[in-house]
Amino acid sequence: MRVGIAGYGVVGKTRHRSIVANTSYQVTAISESSEDARKSIPADSIVFNDYKSLIANAEIDIIFISLPNQFAAEATSLSLKKGLHVFCEKPPARTYHELLAVQNEALKFPELKLMYGFNHRFHLSVEEAKSIIQGNALGQIINMKGVYGKSQMISFNQTDWRTNREASGGGILLDQGIHMLDLMRYLSGENFTQVFSFIDNAFWNFDVEDNAYVLMKSPAGIVAQLHSSATQWRHIFNLEITLERGSLILGGLLTGSKSYGDETLTVITSDLSKDHGTPRESTSKYNEDVSWDNEIKYFANSLADNTSIERGGIDDALETMKLIEAIYKADPAWKEKYYK
Repeated sequence: MRVGIAGYGVVGKTRHRSIVANTSYQVTAISESSEDARKSIPADSIVFNDYKSLIANAEIDIIFISLPNQFAAEATSLSLKKGLHVFCEKPPARTYHELLAVQNEALKFPELKLMYGFNHRFHLSVEEAKSIIQGNALGQIINMKGVYGKSQMISFNQTDWRTNREASGGGILLDQGIHMLDLMRYLSGENFTQVFSFIDNAFWNFDVEDNAYVLMKSPAGIVAQLHSSATQWRHIFNLEITLERGSLILGGLLTGSKSYGDETLTVITSDLSKDHGTPRESTSKYNEDVSWDNEIKYFANSLADNTSIERGGIDDALETMKLIEAIYKADPAWKEKYYK
């Protein structure tokens, strides 16, 4: 099958490498608005200056969308109308309502596959944690506590559209915290319907948040806490899951920047009659990031076998975006300022 890539920045290049390494697909067309970035496009691909020209004119079957937030929803809808299978990076849109319009379009084309790039689900540590939870050896989840933070709003290789509310739709919560929210939903199998939050942009002073402090509860009674931060100074990823007979700690994450520390999963098994607060624990360390490759394989297999997208489909994306909007609106001051 023939593939087009819309957007050839860091993520677009990463997807390109993964497509070539893990599928028989041919990347035949690439769009990129930056003249400098276009210089890195391989000679065997037809080059377009913008994604609309790519979608309208390229002879492709699948499109991978790696565009800034403001273009993601429109590019997805245009691609579906063109009859293309779509893989779009997160966030899927700037707002929940923007994504609802995409869902309405997708419902018109049930024969097409639509998947969103929540690659954290495909990290080996996360997959192992999911398996343990499903196995029920540690019982049901009681609570979850997550911290996902980085040192600044703009990394050295990122353009400043991320700090512009009109272009991005949101700040650190929508850019990075969305991964942790997605993991909390994925690992618990729950949607969180009671939400309290404090949203702040006091440090970097952009019109998007640099910190989000969140407390949530699911209908089943699972309580989850999240701190999504762009003032962490030290990159950090940590998710603690407390269950009835133990706990799981996802610490560190293998990424391209290598700045989030070793990726580990600690399994704590509690026996209250014996351990008296010092339970047995074991830690596994993961030395390879296979998330990008395994995510591509999953998408390709769904196409080949004509199976539904169960990990990162439109329904998942909608629920996560609905939750993000609820978090923003749960802070009265933030709601008053940005959701009048």
